Amino acid sequence: MPIGPGHDDPEYDNYDPAWRDQDTPFRQWIAQRLGPDLPAEAAALYAPVNRYHGLSHTTADTIATITGTTVSAVMAAHRADLDSWAVEQELRSHPGLAVVDADLDRIRHRS
Repeated sequence: MPIGPGHDDPEYDNYDPAWRDQDTPFRQWIAQRLGPDLPAEAAALYAPVNRYHGLSHTTADTIATITGTTVSAVMAAHRADLDSWAVEQELRSHPGLAVVDADLDRIRHRS
């Protein structure tokens, strides 16, 4: 059974044109682990689709194989991506929080 959010929105059509190039934490995780034999674009096959359809154990096993990691590591990266996405959605729901978040990031990254 896939791990991921469901969709109750009647207008949701299972397609997001940003899937091809959206830079997500899961995509970054995959791309960082791909060796020089596989192009970073291979990450586009799995991310950010994982956010909308979840990640089956078969897919997690495939990603573990191509990245030279374990299924547990893939699932942890997937869950971390979903957590990041939840924060992103919360910020979009409350624009005032985005300002606070940006300020906190600037403070955190000061030298």
